[in-house]
Amino acid sequence: MGILQKIEDIEKEMSRIAKYRAQLLEPERKSGKPGEGFDVMKSGVGKSTLLSKATKTESAVGAYEFTTLTAIPGVLEYEGARIQLLDLPGIVQDAAKGRGRGRQVVSVARTADLILIMIDATKSDEQKAQLELELEAVGIRLNGHAPDIVFKQKAAGGITITCTVKLTKTDERTIRSVLQSYRIHNCDVMVREDVTIDEFIDVLLGTRKYIPALTVINKVDAVSMETVDRMARSGDGKTVMISCEMDLGLDWLLEAIWKELGLVK
Repeated sequence: MGILQKIEDIEKEMSRIAKYRAQLLEPERKSGKPGEGFDVMKSGVGKSTLLSKATKTESAVGAYEFTTLTAIPGVLEYEGARIQLLDLPGIVQDAAKGRGRGRQVVSVARTADLILIMIDATKSDEQKAQLELELEAVGIRLNGHAPDIVFKQKAAGGITITCTVKLTKTDERTIRSVLQSYRIHNCDVMVREDVTIDEFIDVLLGTRKYIPALTVINKVDAVSMETVDRMARSGDGKTVMISCEMDLGLDWLLEAIWKELGLVK
């Protein structure tokens, strides 16, 4: 086997791997086994308390994790607007693989205009990383934007790929191989951003949702002022520090929700 043939085989294998990874986001007919659950807003961090205080909606509140068993809706009235908040039940770890009720919960999260990642100040680093990974696995990209790619199928003429930027994370041969693996043989593709092959497949299939998010760190009263300052500074301007128990920072959170939704007073 020559070098060129080996390169071609590797590129085909890369396209197959990317395709299979994208298929993890597609629904499965078989029901998954129950697993360890956690919420889009992490369980046991005060999300039900926040819903009750912000919307006057009574969600089941307890001092233990996984209190919420169903999606509890509430309406937040702020600056003359009515904003619906949903206290979502837990989605199981590995929800993208079909375990538990993860797909049902994620289907709701994917329709949201804004996601609140609510975590415990005493465990913020590990919880945030875990939640972001799980949401990424089920096709939700927080505070991102859709890749600047134009894809248009046509009746004939083969595959035409135009790149207006230099590709450093993939190449035209891999893109062409992915298209062929999906049995797309006639199309025009214009890539105007340096993307990965996974991002290209996201555009091809439309499996990823790009949703703005706020990280809400609750129970700041349980950590030192130095820790609060560190967590606030480590954010990207989309982190709000609160204490539901002591009613601290709730006004700031409502204002942040208003701004992220792009509402006008």
